[in-house]
Amino acid sequence: MKTNGNLLDRQGFRNALASVLAILIGMLVGLIILLISNPAKALPGFWAIATGGVANRKNMGQVLYYATPIVMTGLSVGFAKKTGLFNIGASGQYIMGAFAAVLVGVKCTFLPAGLQCLAAILAAALTGALWGCVPGLLKAYCNINEVIACIMMNYIGMSTANLLVRKFIFDRAKNQSLQPAASAVLPKLGFDKLFVDGGAPSSANAGFLVAVVLGVAVWVILEKTRLGFELKACGYNRDAAKYAGISDKKNILLAMVFAGGLAGIGGALYYLSGAGSGIPVLDVLAAEGFNGIPVALLGMSNPIAIIFTGTFMAYLTQGGLSMQTFGFPTQIVDIISSVIIYFAAFALFFSQTIEKFRHRQVEKRRAAAQTEKGGEAQ
Repeated sequence: MKTNGNLLDRQGFRNALASVLAILIGMLVGLIILLISNPAKALPGFWAIATGGVANRKNMGQVLYYATPIVMTGLSVGFAKKTGLFNIGASGQYIMGAFAAVLVGVKCTFLPAGLQCLAAILAAALTGALWGCVPGLLKAYCNINEVIACIMMNYIGMSTANLLVRKFIFDRAKNQSLQPAASAVLPKLGFDKLFVDGGAPSSANAGFLVAVVLGVAVWVILEKTRLGFELKACGYNRDAAKYAGISDKKNILLAMVFAGGLAGIGGALYYLSGAGSGIPVLDVLAAEGFNGIPVALLGMSNPIAIIFTGTFMAYLTQGGLSMQTFGFPTQIVDIISSVIIYFAAFALFFSQTIEKFRHRQVEKRRAAAQTEKGGEAQ
């Protein structure tokens, strides 16, 4: 049946509309929280959230800087979701990848500048892939739920990273890892001159471009290759894929390895940015791994959409920092960000509601067409 170009008949448009609705409702609830907290400054504070990311060129650069790791962890979660798996272990994969990258960045100064940076990223990818391989093996060969295995690997990764940082690359004065050598830092590509405010450059670097390229590459793999077809087939119906001759065990393992590698690269891109932050030695799971979950939910696990939703979440982070200038405590900022992230989980619900509405519209058009055809016949 012809759809006459109705936008609601397009799956991509429906998914995008669902994500926008989730964001708008989350922002509305955030405004209500601000009104309850401080009615006099609620509107200026809300405006700061909405515009803080573009208030000046430095803030725009910071948005790209904050977006880089959560785009990568979002791709990690989204890739696994496309294959029917829930990779809640991105936090452990991220921090172990970060350690591997910083270790190479600190110790392998004998490598040429560009090669050392590349080696650090590859080390992060391999380490993250290894961390994702464990729950993949357990799921594929022992049928152990990947959520349970990933949660355990998160805590093992956190503690292992703390131990290894203390042993090999510890900066005792700052209770964090040493800084990677300048030869291992990601190139700025002129971002330090483009995104600047009052002479103070942002932390933006080539990492965001790497995340974008990898997002496109993941989309190509999933949508345009045989491997992607097999991975998604196992995700949609494992038994049917097995009946069709597709190795379900191999593809489950590959999915978790790919997902772990993406999260590991996210850790590398963040800590090789040259922003002065080292890996903190704390008994706290890396938040970037969990922030990737709502990013993937908002993007409906579409790799291209995840680039935009990850950037949006980073935009909220920068906007929250701007809002603090109006006297709002950091807890309010965290509450509003969490509310918006909470409503991100409703994106699928909104998508299903829009789909039902579209179906009713199609049925009405079909009934009208049949009535008109019957009238002409008479």
